Amino acid sequence: MKHLIAPSILSADFGNLQRDIEMINRSKADWFHIDIMDGNFVPNLSIGFPVLKAIAKHATKPLDIHLMILHPDLYIERFCTEAQASILTVHYEACTHLHRSLQSIKKMNVKTGVSLNPHTPVSVLEDILCETDVVLLMSVNPGFGGQKFIEHTYRKIEKLKAMIMAQQLETRIEIDGGVDLSNYKQLLAAGADVLVCGYSVFSSPNPLQTIEQLAII
Repeated sequence: MKHLIAPSILSADFGNLQRDIEMINRSKADWFHIDIMDGNFVPNLSIGFPVLKAIAKHATKPLDIHLMILHPDLYIERFCTEAQASILTVHYEACTHLHRSLQSIKKMNVKTGVSLNPHTPVSVLEDILCETDVVLLMSVNPGFGGQKFIEHTYRKIEKLKAMIMAQQLETRIEIDGGVDLSNYKQLLAAGADVLVCGYSVFSSPNPLQTIEQLAII
């Protein structure tokens, strides 16, 4: 299964957002990764529905929406409809009834995602893995772009891949935080399937070329 590249809009130039969206449309990237932060679950605020609608209007690739918010169940329907999510990811740490949250996403015909913070072991997903299309492992502490990659992530990927294989599932492993040209091959070798790349793409002098390099095995 070919790995996917999902540039993170959080690192785009919001003064020239349409320009950056159109650049991703032209690139070899596969998804748009969009982080939604509420200032409570993580110590930062990002974007809301008006900006999401603008992104959806111009994007020609699937929207991979990552909810870093408390009480995500209150907004699942709106993110699936108004924001046109193709993949909607909620945090294990934010969901009191994770199975119900994933079922709500499935009812909207949207792919399900579950994210784990760096301190949360992958073992907590053993009984819910069969309900997930994507597991997103945070490889930095969520809230801000440009952070240093947490090395323990490689072991988490390997453990999670073993769980997926043991259950004979097709769940993709997505990595978010500190992914760049220096470590992407090691992440793929450990078992990653989707690479979220923010700072490494949008700070590049040639983002299209950087995305193309990240797409090479």
